[in-house]
Amino acid sequence: MFCTLYSSLLAGIVSLGLAIFWATPILSGEGEPLRVMSFNIRYGSAKDGDNHWDKRKHLVAKSIEEFAPDLLGTQETLAFQKTYLQQQIPRYTSIGVGRDTGGDEGEMTAIFYRTDRFEEVDMGHFWLSETPAIPGSMSWDTSLTRMCSWVKLRDRLQPSLRPVLFMNTHFDHRGPRARVESAKLVRQQAFQIGEGCDIVITGDFNSGVGSEPYRAMFEAESPATTPTDTFAVAGDSSAGEATFSGFRAGVTDGGRIDWIAVAGQWTIRSAGIDRTDYQGRTPSDHYPVTATIVRSGVPK
Repeated sequence: MFCTLYSSLLAGIVSLGLAIFWATPILSGEGEPLRVMSFNIRYGSAKDGDNHWDKRKHLVAKSIEEFAPDLLGTQETLAFQKTYLQQQIPRYTSIGVGRDTGGDEGEMTAIFYRTDRFEEVDMGHFWLSETPAIPGSMSWDTSLTRMCSWVKLRDRLQPSLRPVLFMNTHFDHRGPRARVESAKLVRQQAFQIGEGCDIVITGDFNSGVGSEPYRAMFEAESPATTPTDTFAVAGDSSAGEATFSGFRAGVTDGGRIDWIAVAGQWTIRSAGIDRTDYQGRTPSDHYPVTATIVRSGVPK
């Protein structure tokens, strides 16, 4: 009887152990790589002579196609530029409204995401002001209306993982206080909208590394609500960090004012500044910046 009882008890312990083993995921794996690009494409109505949009738009599309981002944040995008890019890169879905009224008027912070990779869960826009829900609103010392667009996405390749919140913005080029307050607002909105998400933020921040807006974004008091600068982790600064080129090839001396930030369960594999030129011509007056990231702590 004792042997029978002992055998039954042992079998129960083994069964329980197996159940616990199979129910507990191993979190040492990594997810599918995610390629991110931020690209100020220069507004298409600018009187730029030989660098006018019609003479370089194919180079913008080529730059995007060559890096093949899963997520693309563009700045200074006018409605006709968004339409052109959508035609050239049809495997992407685009989101964007004009900053002036929330319609088609004015520059967009247009987002493009790979339709075969992501399913849209939610999307929206807010303005960089004290009344962010009001289209066209302006505050502080901003010289122009500024905004941020965002989309929540479910990864079709990893549907069991948390959604991705992708945000894209463009800070004012003149107002120093506006840039600081915009950094605080974007960070606050990212963690409010992105609760339960892994977060990616792209943009032209018109602020260099170590500036007050940079510190407001990346050096907040709470690590739980502070993004990480991908280039600071995985970029190579030995070739210079300039991201504004003024349509000149090979510019390396200058500030890194275009950023890709992440928060959540990400491992940053690489980050870079794409200074590719085409026979001395650059696609825009900014270089696109890129990053490759993966989810960390993914069940094996």
